[in-house]
Amino acid sequence: MAAKICVIGTGYVGLIAAVGLSDFGNIVVGVDLDEKKINMLKQGKSPIYEPGVEDYLNRNLESGRLSFTTAIDQAVQDSQVIFIAVGTPEKENEEADLSYVQAVVNTIAKNLIDYKVIVTKSTVPVGTNRWIKELLEKETGGNNFDVVSNPEFLREGRATQDFFHPDRTVLGCESEKAKEIMFNVYRTLNVTSVPFVWCSLETAELIKYASNAFLATKITFINEIANLSEAVGADIHLVAKSMGMDGRISPKFLHPGPGYGGSCFPKDTKAIASFGRKFGVKMNLIESVIATNEIQKKRMVDKIKKLAGTLEGKTIAILGLAFKQQTDDIRESSAITIVNEIIKDGGTVQAHDPKAMDNFSKLFPDIMYCHTAYDAVKNADAIMILTEWNEYRGLDLEKIKSNMNGNILLDTRNLLDPDVVKDAGFIYEGVGRK
Repeated sequence: MAAKICVIGTGYVGLIAAVGLSDFGNIVVGVDLDEKKINMLKQGKSPIYEPGVEDYLNRNLESGRLSFTTAIDQAVQDSQVIFIAVGTPEKENEEADLSYVQAVVNTIAKNLIDYKVIVTKSTVPVGTNRWIKELLEKETGGNNFDVVSNPEFLREGRATQDFFHPDRTVLGCESEKAKEIMFNVYRTLNVTSVPFVWCSLETAELIKYASNAFLATKITFINEIANLSEAVGADIHLVAKSMGMDGRISPKFLHPGPGYGGSCFPKDTKAIASFGRKFGVKMNLIESVIATNEIQKKRMVDKIKKLAGTLEGKTIAILGLAFKQQTDDIRESSAITIVNEIIKDGGTVQAHDPKAMDNFSKLFPDIMYCHTAYDAVKNADAIMILTEWNEYRGLDLEKIKSNMNGNILLDTRNLLDPDVVKDAGFIYEGVGRK
């Protein structure tokens, strides 16, 4: 039997959840207070760039299983399962800001006219779902609800794929009734033999943070080994490849670069360190990962300075502004730190990114944004490749070289063959390469 679901929040997590759950055969209404965003979604247009999402969006709109509204009270009343998928941004003290979550919980409490399952999809600190449960009990004076923690593990650029083919589905659930309902919500995944992890609320919350913190640690570790490789004359690609052959390590996330970014790793590592301090547990490793990642970003600036001699009066072509390929997300992107440092040192920036220039221009309205990579390199003294977009792998190096003033190419993603780049007349440097 199809479940009637309300997803509150149509940002990255909420939109993917809404289209995915409706594609599973559930009846889903996506809710947001942003009328402009809701109108876009009703027309089948996604407010975020994510490969494949508009196909699922339009298919489920046409089927009638998916709809969108700003009428949150009615949507809550009409649904049996309510997903909370609002933002939990980082506060100045590095804790997660739960004000949006609390506003949603208050709205749910006002409309809790019959039994409902409240599912937290937002990334929240350990103890938040217990707090939600206590808040609802206090506001309603009853217990005609259950609270479930259901963290997401979506990779930007592959979110639709990850939703439909997850490694596992984590469900912090302490009621047999809620367990039965959630099993029905995700019945399609059960048919495809996706493992279900049933656990306590706190365990589910910590699984999310621990997973992201470990992946951030893995990226930071390989970046440090890449830096050491440069110093001793080793090849980081062979080092990482050999490490990845060990089944205990695996090759995933062993790709050196300018530091991790995005909406999850920076925020979640800081959050887990913050509530470690709150509970008197020193998170020394994670604290080190956070600090080292910032150093890695600035290391890229040091590298371009060393190659160029000085950035004063120099024009630097930046290829890639998003924190990774296949997304327009610039949150905590290494490009932010690098562009800011170049400008502070008197350099001029000409930038290109296939998807992220509009978002980046909100932070840096005064730099030059170019339609193509070839436009960005015109009269440039040096090039920095910051995002691993596939189109940068096949650049016509001779054409680029003929349009530049200089011949420096810093490939922070190791996309290009060093010998080919050097043969084209460039001074080349990567990360962790001889």
